[in-house]
Amino acid sequence: MKPDELVPTPSQTAGPFFHLGCTQHHSVGRLAAPESQGERISLTCRVYDGDGAPVNDAMIEIWQANAAGKYNHPDDDQQKPVDPAFSGFGRLATNEDGACVFETIKPGRVADQAPHINVSILARGLLKRLATRIYFAGDAANNEDAVLNFVAPERRNTLLAQSKHPGHWEFEIHLCGEQETVFFDV
Repeated sequence: MKPDELVPTPSQTAGPFFHLGCTQHHSVGRLAAPESQGERISLTCRVYDGDGAPVNDAMIEIWQANAAGKYNHPDDDQQKPVDPAFSGFGRLATNEDGACVFETIKPGRVADQAPHINVSILARGLLKRLATRIYFAGDAANNEDAVLNFVAPERRNTLLAQSKHPGHWEFEIHLCGEQETVFFDV
């Protein structure tokens, strides 16, 4: 076959194998040990497809700063304390309802950014991970966050976790459609 006769084939999509990688040893739902500093919260993430149906085989990874606003990473050179009882990283597969629940703490401000959690979503049909952020609705620092304020005002609500009960936050991730979550090109 000559090179000009080759026909490109479509890329393979990832999945549906995420649950295989989320064994008891690779799933991390608790980021904060009992002795961790900060306000304890539970964070429920729910993933929906373009039709509003739950995505029951997605994997959510989160990465966040501790209560003082310091990441547990050597590249974070802020003069803030590291909390040895706080890992800052979580990974869970979604259940049949498209949800997973992380036990963590509310992050502190990192430099001039509002408290937020970095999120990666992996799911069937995605060739690359999707990246977004979770901010906390009602936090006064949201008005000062350059990343959040870069997003069009009518779309910012897709980045806000909501709390119906103290200490319990909910965040919806819509992969596409009218309510599509804002994703970042990183």
